[in-house]
Amino acid sequence: MARRVFFSFHFANDFWRTQQVRNIGALEGQTLCTANAWEEVKRKGKASIEEWIDDNMYGKSCVVVLVGSETASRPWVIREIVKGWDAGKGVVGIRINKLLGHDGNSCAAGSNPFDEVGYGNTGKKLSSIAKLVTPSGTDSKAVYDSIKNGIESWIEDAIAIRSKN
Repeated sequence: MARRVFFSFHFANDFWRTQQVRNIGALEGQTLCTANAWEEVKRKGKASIEEWIDDNMYGKSCVVVLVGSETASRPWVIREIVKGWDAGKGVVGIRINKLLGHDGNSCAAGSNPFDEVGYGNTGKKLSSIAKLVTPSGTDSKAVYDSIKNGIESWIEDAIAIRSKN
C-alpha cells in the first residue's frame, strides 16, 4: 500500500519539478493545487492557507519537503514542517534542484529548510534529526531515477526517525 504523504514546496519556483516527483506514482499525496486554485487560497488570507494545510495534511504519515533553490526561505514551508513534526509525522527533505523546471533548466541547490526549525527546547535544529536527501546523479534523468528508486525507503526512514524522537 502506498504511503499517504503531504508534499511541501515553493510553489512559484518548483511546481513543475514537484509534478515530476508526484508522477513517480509510488506515493499517495495530496492533490496539488493549480496556480489559479492556490492564488484563490492565498487571496483569502492566512486563515485560508492554514485551513488548506490542515485539510491536506490530515491522514498523512509523512511530510515530504521537495527542496529547490529558495524552499528554506518560504514561511509556509517552514510552517508545514513544524506542523507535521509536531503532529508526529515523519519529515524528510529531498533535493529537486537538478530536475528540470518549466523553463528546461535546473536550479541552484538551496539551503536546508530543517536548519530553520528548532527541535524542542534542546537548542538543536531539526536538521540534526530530519534527513535532507541529495539524490545521486548529475543530470535530471539520473536524479529522477534516484528519487524513483529511493523515495519510498527515505519516507520509511523518516517515519522511523520520528517514532524514536
